[in-house]
Amino acid sequence: MEALYTEYNRYIYHLCLKLTRNKDEAEDLMQDVWLKVVRSEGRNGNIEHAKAWLTTVCMNTFRDRYRKNVRRSRHIMPQPEGLDVSLLDLIASDEAGAEEIAEKQDAAVLMRQKIAELDSIYRTTILYFYVHQLSLNEIAAEMKVSVGTVKSRLFRAKQRLKELMLADRQASDYIMTA
Repeated sequence: MEALYTEYNRYIYHLCLKLTRNKDEAEDLMQDVWLKVVRSEGRNGNIEHAKAWLTTVCMNTFRDRYRKNVRRSRHIMPQPEGLDVSLLDLIASDEAGAEEIAEKQDAAVLMRQKIAELDSIYRTTILYFYVHQLSLNEIAAEMKVSVGTVKSRLFRAKQRLKELMLADRQASDYIMTA
């Protein structure tokens, strides 16, 4: 094992540096590679093509670390040039994290508060359409008005809701303005 390390240490370091493009990350990666090599010493007693095997261990370790970092990320990381990793492996998990869930809950509470501040006719229209998911025709029948009136009320309700949200400093953070 010592002879293997002496012979290929510089090669592995340069390969790690080429992959990571960062000295500290290259050293961490190299440490992980040699750790895997030491752990597999008993299983791979007589390796014919040591350099090729070490290169494979290094590449696989780099891919594993890269995928792990991408999964932790909320965004897709740019793929370095020459990296032989499928683009699908770079896509972050669809599962929402605790921070994202808390933010959605906060936004929902603020939205409910602002809807409660609307005039009753607009509040009812918004609730029928978005909460109960009634069609415009069903809302018109329920409220005994024309479909055009429902459309107008829905438009005005959304405008008023947006004004209320923008006026509230905390709520305005959740609004995307075009």
